[in-house]
Amino acid sequence: MAEASLETPVGTLCVGEQDGAIVRLTWQAAPAGVAGSALTAEALAQLRAYFAHELTAFDLPLAVAGSDFQCAVCAAMSAIPLGETRTYGEIAKDLGAAAQPVGNACGANPIPVIIPCHRVLGASGLGGFSGAGGVETKVALLRHEGAAGLLI
Repeated sequence: MAEASLETPVGTLCVGEQDGAIVRLTWQAAPAGVAGSALTAEALAQLRAYFAHELTAFDLPLAVAGSDFQCAVCAAMSAIPLGETRTYGEIAKDLGAAAQPVGNACGANPIPVIIPCHRVLGASGLGGFSGAGGVETKVALLRHEGAAGLLI
């Protein structure tokens, strides 16, 4: 797997690529001795542009390892425009599922930030966030995207 990392306002992010697709994003530095690729370089360039307010939608090949349901939830999250949010219940209704499994699938998102699980909220609160920093990171990402008005 090719990996590369980047310092961002929400911590060090590492993207991993396998077979021509981004397969994960974690909060850590790329392991020493692991080479990046043209695709991981492009992912880092898009992340830099996102954090510089120069990118509103990521355009990268992604591969989500998971069930059909996990992939459907990731596709629903990817469809949420920057600066907007949806609830777990809204996504559940669209998928003909319950809100709790949607929340579990959001928490298992292997490519956070790029697949914007931070844009999914609970019906009466923020909901969770499995990335480093937890809900504080979710709030920081929503503020970065101009969705902070939703938090008041």
